[in-house]
Amino acid sequence: MDYAVYIWLALVIIFGIIEAATVGLTVIWFAIGAVFSLIVSAFGGPYWLQIVVFIIISLICLLLVRPIARKRLKGKIEPTNADRIIGKEAKVTEDIDNISGKGAVITGGITWSARSENGQDIPAGCTVKILRIEGVKVYVERI
Repeated sequence: MDYAVYIWLALVIIFGIIEAATVGLTVIWFAIGAVFSLIVSAFGGPYWLQIVVFIIISLICLLLVRPIARKRLKGKIEPTNADRIIGKEAKVTEDIDNISGKGAVITGGITWSARSENGQDIPAGCTVKILRIEGVKVYVERI
């Protein structure tokens, strides 16, 4: 009895499970190649032909379909309202001290927890430039 059919079927199932468990298209190409090899095996094709079909079909899927699929599945990063303050000036309302984890700035009528980008203390009343946001904290530098 030829066990190649069962091997290809097992590979299709394994690749299918791996693909289902991942977020992106990772091994679907190999699952498709294994399906074609399963068909060749079911019709009595020799082992070398099954392997060649698997490699060729997998490569074709990988090279031709993957770029199209990546384009369609690629997530676009949408800027949020918070991203609009990056590069803006802000007024320090509470002394910024990275070591003690204190500091606040106000910009656009909103108060943010603040940290100094370079680690220097910045006293209240100074004007700073917002460089980046991490969570609810802005990282600033003194102007």
